[in-house]
Amino acid sequence: MGMANSSALKFTVHRQPPVLVVPAGPTPQELKLLSDIDDQEGLRFYTPAIHFFRQHEGRGDVDPVPVLRGAIAAALVHYYPLAKRLRELQGRKLAVDCTGEGVLFVEADADVRLDQFGAALQPPFPCLDKLLFDVPGSSDLPDAPLLHFQVTRLACGGFIMAVKIQHAVADGPGRVQFLAAVAEMARGAAAPTVRPVWGRELLMALTDDDLAGAPRTFAHREYDDVPDTKGTIVPLDSMTHRSFFFGPREVAAVRSHLSPSLHRGATMFEVLTGCLWRCRTVALAPTPDEEMRMICLASVRAGRKLQQSGTVIPVGYYGNAFAFPVAVSTAGDLSTKPVSYTVELVMKAKREVNVEYLRSVARLMVRRGRPHFTVVRAYLMSDLTRSGIRDLDYGWGKPVYVGPAKGGVGAMHP
Repeated sequence: MGMANSSALKFTVHRQPPVLVVPAGPTPQELKLLSDIDDQEGLRFYTPAIHFFRQHEGRGDVDPVPVLRGAIAAALVHYYPLAKRLRELQGRKLAVDCTGEGVLFVEADADVRLDQFGAALQPPFPCLDKLLFDVPGSSDLPDAPLLHFQVTRLACGGFIMAVKIQHAVADGPGRVQFLAAVAEMARGAAAPTVRPVWGRELLMALTDDDLAGAPRTFAHREYDDVPDTKGTIVPLDSMTHRSFFFGPREVAAVRSHLSPSLHRGATMFEVLTGCLWRCRTVALAPTPDEEMRMICLASVRAGRKLQQSGTVIPVGYYGNAFAFPVAVSTAGDLSTKPVSYTVELVMKAKREVNVEYLRSVARLMVRRGRPHFTVVRAYLMSDLTRSGIRDLDYGWGKPVYVGPAKGGVGAMHP
């Protein structure tokens, strides 16, 4: 479902000069290594999210800017590495240099009402560059702030909070965990409910001496070196961005084409990912012998253990704890075989992932210089429907919309 009603919306935003918000209390001064999952090339970028809030009855005179700025400062006492700067060490290893510079914060006002964005708030949003201003030089690693916030007051009394976070320091659940701490502080809490855990040593590459036995080997075709001989990579800025809605009826329609076992066993994410991979391949019409890739994000959170050591990702861990498993097939098979074929490939790739798989990725990163995952003839999907971000309350009730600020890789969200 696209945003036809708001796509032509124009408005003016008046910004105050950007400031740095530092932790509200003293924090350790130290150098903290990122994990060998965190610092891979494919995670060295910023991920934007946006929150839309209506004017809240009973808080009409409360300015959200100082409240949120103070809550960010309070949360950073507990998440102090996020207020620091990245440093690249030998072997392209990333570390956080904890010297307390702070995170970027912009205060702004816009001459637009919330209802002018349309009834169905979905990305892409008009004038996003005004709602999350890219301060010149603020995204240039290694000296850039790891978090950027912009709070924009609207003419109707509502406001927009946009944020982008450097992916190398936190994955999706980690970002939501930090924002949950900000929300709690904004509502007056003294400390976050979930205490943050750094613990990046859990996902460092193990040496042979550290291993209890021979490590299991994985193909890791997500990191294949595939040359783009046919110019198939299209820059994101050259793509048209649209949002589409899949409700129960649409998902049921896709499931009706699956075999009985897949109909019962495949998750909604696996069903839609397999279907979209097949549809995209048919639309692109590559030659039948070309290899196509479907990359999906698979988390190892929620107690998925490493068989050899019994390691689990602890509650409070906010680093990257997911892999990019890939399903591979020729375009001919994808286009001619039933959707059950693609769904089964996605299921097999996604369900191979556990902490042992992630440790294998860590060893690959060290051995091969931290490469980017393959993007040639590849399609990437992530599932944000269970992230919990839409339940966060900063004191103005739940947001009207919260989620991705723009399209990038394919993402499902509430």
